[in-house]
Amino acid sequence: QVRVAESGGGLVQAGGSLRLFCAASGITFRANAINWYRQAPGKQREFVAAISVGGSTIYTESVKGRFTISRDDAKNTVYLQMSALKPEDTAVYYCNVPRSNGDYWGKGTLVTVSS
Repeated sequence: QVRVAESGGGLVQAGGSLRLFCAASGITFRANAINWYRQAPGKQREFVAAISVGGSTIYTESVKGRFTISRDDAKNTVYLQMSALKPEDTAVYYCNVPRSNGDYWGKGTLVTVSS
């Protein structure tokens, strides 16, 4: 059974940092690209960052220079280091494993940035 679980969310002041974790089991972790998405209150879910099998990364424009995605295949974990957080970063953050026969999603972790 595949399980994807996010953790590390919380309340932080603007300008602060948080590190999110995405752990996955039941898949060959090192053979999968991993994405982070987020959904702010009243808004659609949006792409945040992605890391390929080889470690290449891409980011949505609004987080470039502030967020860093990385992976540790030995620990079946992907990280999202978030710095210089802004109130507009407030959202539920989801880990996504894209698959041709249907993506896997975690339940999300809430990040709240106070002004």
